[in-house]
Amino acid sequence: MASSSQATLLLQKQLKDLCKHPVDGFSAGLVDENNIFEWSVTVIGPPDTLYEGGFFNAIMSFPQNYPNSPPTVRFTSEIWHPNVYPDGKVCISILHPPGDDPNGYELASERWMPVHTVESIVLSIISMLSSPNDESPANVEAAKEWRERRDEFRKKVGRCVRKSQELM
Repeated sequence: MASSSQATLLLQKQLKDLCKHPVDGFSAGLVDENNIFEWSVTVIGPPDTLYEGGFFNAIMSFPQNYPNSPPTVRFTSEIWHPNVYPDGKVCISILHPPGDDPNGYELASERWMPVHTVESIVLSIISMLSSPNDESPANVEAAKEWRERRDEFRKKVGRCVRKSQELM
């Protein structure tokens, strides 16, 4: 079981590594210098996707027992996506608690594992933007639009991208 001090050390190391070796597609830092458990992340819309050119801000909140339990990630920027709840919370397999899925949709190997890092989480979110999963959506309306009314979906995403650019 990870202790709060182990979590603190691990998060400090991950932040330091990201500062030394930035990763294309996102930036990360602390919301408040005194709280290593809450990070501010900006995800840059991936090239050749509907989200290209967007700057989407999110808060990544880590539990005290990280890395044994996953963080939560919530976009604070408006974003229209099948795998993002209307309140901005991201729904991807690696952010689900470890172990078997009580609903039977995911394999245990697809869910949270302590080897995941901030980098692997954000890269999974970038991948999610590139390839929405409409099979088990967090936002049912966005998933229906993605499947049935792609032009309308594109327009909504385009508005989110423009809005994100205006806020930069």
